[in-house]
Amino acid sequence: MFERLIALAMQRPDALILAIKEHLILVSVPIGFAILVSVPLGIAAARWKAVGTPVLALASVLQTIPSLALLAFMIPLGLGIGRKPAMVALFLYSLLPILRNTYTGITEVDESVKEAALGMGMTYLQRLYIVELPIAFSIIMAGVRTAAVISIGTATLAALIGGGGLGHFIVTGLGMVRDEFILLGALPAAAMALVVDFVLGKLENIVTPRGLKITNGTNG
Repeated sequence: MFERLIALAMQRPDALILAIKEHLILVSVPIGFAILVSVPLGIAAARWKAVGTPVLALASVLQTIPSLALLAFMIPLGLGIGRKPAMVALFLYSLLPILRNTYTGITEVDESVKEAALGMGMTYLQRLYIVELPIAFSIIMAGVRTAAVISIGTATLAALIGGGGLGHFIVTGLGMVRDEFILLGALPAAAMALVVDFVLGKLENIVTPRGLKITNGTNG
């Protein structure tokens, strides 16, 4: 099987590289927009409980919809088939982990720290950017990493609606009943998930202030 896989990869290197690029685009764009939406919403949810309950509930409902069904829903909604509806579905799927972790990170900041910042005369925005977000950063990044890994796996289903990516090889392999095609899509996707998680973990370690690493018991 692996001999056939290697032979197939050597026969179609351009197609494999293109599929990897498409997969990265399918995942990175929705994740980027999910961060832009979820982090402010998570902050608002932590500050105003009336906002937090419905927002978290809605995001949780979206997460319960099976990924294949969510992709299928994009068609009757007027988005048709292809990369665009796949990205919209992945964006919706990525909201909850980032939103929930942002909310959790902000709400778990010690009250004594907030009171100390308030006693120093900081405004709410100053407390948020100087104190609360740096402390919550590790938790927020954990949500981003979770969303990224989930999206990389879910994005393989985008091929079912013409979205491209590594799922194209998997769908082709299923249709032709050829394991090497399935592995040519599945193995790079799994490797991509591991690499992305590792890179985001390194980024988290670099950006997190040293004092917070010591507080959290890490070596930095």
